[in-house]
Amino acid sequence: MKFKDVFILFVILVLFFGAACTSGKELVLQSPDGNKEVRIILNEKGQLFYQLKGYQQQIILASQLGLTGNINFGKALSLENVERKQFSEVWKPVWGPNNSIGNRYNELSLTIQNQKKYLLKLHVRLFNDGLGFRYEIPRQSGLDSIIIRKELTEFNIAQNGTAWSIPANFDSYEMLYRTTGISEVADANTPVTFKTDKGIYLSIHEANLTDYAGMTLKNIGGTNFEVNLVPWPDGVKVRLKDSLLSPWRTITISKNAAGLVESNLIQNLNDPCVLDAADWIEPMKYIGIWWGMHLGIETWTMGPKHGATTENMKRYIDFAADHHINAVLAEGWNTGWENWGKPKAFDQTTAYADFDIPEIVRYAKAKGVELIGHHETGGDYLYYEERMEKAFQQLHEQGIRVVKTGYAGPIPNGQHHHGQKMVQHYRKVVKMAAKYHLMVDAHEPIKATGISRTYPNMMTREGARGMEWNGWSAGNPPEHHVILPFTRCLGGPIDYTPGTFDILYKNRGKYRKWNSNDKGNSRVNTTLAKQLALWVCLYSPLQMASDMISNYKDQPAFQFFKDLPADFEASKVLAAEIGDYFAVARRKGDNWYIGAITDENAREITLDLSFLKEKTKYKASIYADDENTRLKDNPTAIKIMQRVVDCHTKLSVKMKKSGGQAIEIEEIKE
Repeated sequence: MKFKDVFILFVILVLFFGAACTSGKELVLQSPDGNKEVRIILNEKGQLFYQLKGYQQQIILASQLGLTGNINFGKALSLENVERKQFSEVWKPVWGPNNSIGNRYNELSLTIQNQKKYLLKLHVRLFNDGLGFRYEIPRQSGLDSIIIRKELTEFNIAQNGTAWSIPANFDSYEMLYRTTGISEVADANTPVTFKTDKGIYLSIHEANLTDYAGMTLKNIGGTNFEVNLVPWPDGVKVRLKDSLLSPWRTITISKNAAGLVESNLIQNLNDPCVLDAADWIEPMKYIGIWWGMHLGIETWTMGPKHGATTENMKRYIDFAADHHINAVLAEGWNTGWENWGKPKAFDQTTAYADFDIPEIVRYAKAKGVELIGHHETGGDYLYYEERMEKAFQQLHEQGIRVVKTGYAGPIPNGQHHHGQKMVQHYRKVVKMAAKYHLMVDAHEPIKATGISRTYPNMMTREGARGMEWNGWSAGNPPEHHVILPFTRCLGGPIDYTPGTFDILYKNRGKYRKWNSNDKGNSRVNTTLAKQLALWVCLYSPLQMASDMISNYKDQPAFQFFKDLPADFEASKVLAAEIGDYFAVARRKGDNWYIGAITDENAREITLDLSFLKEKTKYKASIYADDENTRLKDNPTAIKIMQRVVDCHTKLSVKMKKSGGQAIEIEEIKE
């Protein structure tokens, strides 16, 4: 090595290890654009911390890092090695709201040693839109098993502000979001989103949750949160054989709410696609036998009100064919619903006597309509794993390419829905589905953490309080829909299943109360125009029109769903404020589709259409709340109109309480 190189290396070492902290060691990593900076600090006690700065202010104060268990990486640590690298690429997803994604970051990898000479690696990546870091315990001599009892990771937010969160829960994400002060959040499932008093937006989540326990957050004082992992029945958090690679802990950062939605941080922290081929994966729009059961006018079980019958399926297939809808779902087609809550209740390969699978498959194929399989487990993942490959093979042989899974029930042997064992199970399902060329729509799932990049057959999932709650409760409040894009949806696509047109259930008739949440005041708390807009605002590559098909007949507003693509090539947030309003534009080919929604307040926003091509005229088909639209007693009133727009247009969007607008913008060809 030349003297000049030695001198430069010496200067770097002094800067990183000596100059900034006399009592320990400190390393600095900047984002590619220089607007953000993370500091990794090893103090005099050998404890590991990080700090995060962005937009010329502190975002995360000193927050501890580390793991404890049968080997401890909490104190008395020493720094053994440091590696740095830069990375930049543009990659093409198989599907998504954008057809290309930029991935650029600077990385710092530290090798840490504890008192017993075991090694821990900390990988830190800083992007222009946020931070990701993860732990790795590599294979090493004398280490035959790894048990994690606690993860020491903290997120010590620098200022108070506003938080949007759901309570930490080891078994469900189906809760309403709380809008509180940051310091008032006792615990939370992630993603959890904040706006600090100084106007910085950030969301804490995790990426690439593969073989580890799900992460929740626990307040340990003021605005400081520590990781609380979902435990095994005996209290252990993570069990592994001889190595560990944790999920990425993520902090998405933006100066505005729109930036959170437009960030690709979560996907960029997942591995590239591992499938040999993905040409069989195709986004779809679908309808299905589903909503009638939630309304209590049909049943999942056999009987006089059974929904999933051969005759009813043919009706839905005919409707799909006539309206150019890709696929039809049927829940309640298989035996076992009458045994709900019992072990080994559901048989995912045997149909009820009134559901003729060969005839339905034949009929759908003749009509050019696909079928979506449905596998409810009641939470009994052990029995499902015994039957899964046979059931997937059966779907594949029938030409079915999508399976919707459900886990509505307790997990056996004291396991939690979001613990390591179930994380392993959900991944097993996705891998097995890929073997049989099946796309997955998971309900009661593990949280979305971006694995659709690695396994793009993992299309969409519930993981939130969705449309079904409107069928048998007071319903989701108006602000719920304008919180979801900035919280749950940051993890990945959501199968919220919008599209209920009979908002006040005027066509329901006689029904049975089958759910204890039903107090007789059930309804959908939106206008009809907002239901249309939700198809754009809540992105899913499997997008459902959820109502019973009888409510779509002779309804001009259904034209928007017929015209809407199943997938898009580019997306742009036009207006956003968490819990208040959200407007997004998505492009397919030369056409754009806009969804705009508001909370319980009527409001008017202006949308700048400068993203349209210059010197080009477009026809805008607008589905809007009209003068007579009233959330309480006239929510289905809608005005459909057309106008010519171009890139100079400033579009005024008027929305009634819990209202919205859905707009199709078609290029006018000469």
